[in-house]
Amino acid sequence: MPIDPQATIEITAFDWVPPFAQGYVRDLRPRWACEEMDLAYRERLISAVDRPEWYFRDQPWGQVPTLRDGDLTVFESGATLVHLGEKGGLLPLAGQARAAALSWIFAAYNSIEPYVFEWANVAIFSKKQEWAALRKPSLMADLGGRLDRLQDALGDREWLGEAFSVADIAMVTVLRGADDSGLLEERPALAAYVQRGVSRPAFQTALAAQLAAFSDEMPSRKSQEA
Repeated sequence: MPIDPQATIEITAFDWVPPFAQGYVRDLRPRWACEEMDLAYRERLISAVDRPEWYFRDQPWGQVPTLRDGDLTVFESGATLVHLGEKGGLLPLAGQARAAALSWIFAAYNSIEPYVFEWANVAIFSKKQEWAALRKPSLMADLGGRLDRLQDALGDREWLGEAFSVADIAMVTVLRGADDSGLLEERPALAAYVQRGVSRPAFQTALAAQLAAFSDEMPSRKSQEA
């Protein structure tokens, strides 16, 4: 679905990030959800280098995404997925199916993502530090153990629930961050699960939209209006 400047839904994203982060910024999550459910959205691009002061009224830490839907403003990517899933049909509205989907969203962000972030810090950003070398073996074991439990829970199902939902958007986007760790390759069911997610046309469209929003070079510092 093309981005519609007149759409009711608005997703705030960055206008530039370093190359290593391109394709991984969290606005990809609500973009993907909108594409899956044919919900038109518009972009509001802000600087990641010089985040405008007014934006902290929408997001206390200046992070993306935030989502506006009419008079509503939602921040944190998990909250945007819940809002969009209820609106467009990718989150069950009642019963055990809803309980499971919500549980998996929280699991993605609380039980898996912190370990993925720590792995990125240890293996990439702080890899030359002595503490990182000391931490890496136990961290790999900890993250690997959590991925083992996730693979066991997934079993032979295609998705975390009976059908694809925003819980899968949450989990797949988190697991993509561990692509270079080698841990997914050691767990074929999880690797296949991630591949199913990123092969969906809606994911590819959302990814292309995020990449298209980025400037080729770091933008100069400039004031931005809400």
